[in-house]
Amino acid sequence: MMKWEKRGQIFCPRGIHRWMYSHAQVPYAVELEDCIRIYFATREDYDVNGQCLSYGGYIDVDKEDFSKVLDISDEPVLSPGGIGEFDEFGAMPVSIIKKEDVFYMFYAGWTRAVSTPHKEAIGLAQSKDGKVFNKVALGPLVGDTLYEPYLHSCPVVYLIDGVYHMFYTTGIKWVQGKDRMETQYLIRHAVSHDMFNWDFEYKNILQPRVELECQNSPTMFFYNGKYHMYFCYRCGLDFRDEKGRGYSIGYAVSDDLFHWERRDEEVGIEISETGWDSEMMCYPSIFEYSGDYYMFYSGNHFGKEGIGYAKLMRE
Repeated sequence: MMKWEKRGQIFCPRGIHRWMYSHAQVPYAVELEDCIRIYFATREDYDVNGQCLSYGGYIDVDKEDFSKVLDISDEPVLSPGGIGEFDEFGAMPVSIIKKEDVFYMFYAGWTRAVSTPHKEAIGLAQSKDGKVFNKVALGPLVGDTLYEPYLHSCPVVYLIDGVYHMFYTTGIKWVQGKDRMETQYLIRHAVSHDMFNWDFEYKNILQPRVELECQNSPTMFFYNGKYHMYFCYRCGLDFRDEKGRGYSIGYAVSDDLFHWERRDEEVGIEISETGWDSEMMCYPSIFEYSGDYYMFYSGNHFGKEGIGYAKLMRE
């Protein structure tokens, strides 16, 4: 059984910039020469209609103490797209692959809809300095297909033995909630040899356990001869206000990246009794550094109370 020791909250944006007014979601860490850079998705303040735009930002933290913030991005690393584009209302960094001297960022772009609140697709951007990312194209890298017609989001990409593996979420259906339509989405897997052309399995890799389960932010690492995946999951309805129905952390193992056995009872990390992650833990991201494994994650209210981390304790 894995055992994670929580190390506390790192950062919470509260009106730092116009575009970084609230939330730190989907943290993803990258080691640089003099620091650890943690990318995340953030939001501007909500307007009178209860709507906002989302952007990409980062913090730099000390390599010896991840709770020590050294720098906060002054400008967005990634911004929403133009009128009619798939990321018109939000561009949310999710994961990064560094190839030679280029940072490739896989992100979730979203736009507003009419019969449903939003529509999401997967985009790709690149950067030389890791601070300003330019989109590879105006269109999505992965969007609607014959067999996945609703949405695509949270692309976490790994390069393993010359093959790119993308674990992502895709919409299964829309259902009517109390005052809006809600989507159910589950984790799936695709592979590529060039990051641009993907072969999809079109099957769910984790069996749902709760009502209309939604799964998000798959992140994994290889340890003791197996691949270990962490993700977050919640109920599909009444998850915003009812405690126990929001995001928690789940766990699964695999021998080959294609077949996964869910073992939530061995997750080794739980919601706290009090504090910033006492109601919700979401968007986990595993980061290996100096021989140890760390989990960055967002807290209550989908990251409105910021991000923190935990360390895997060795037996």
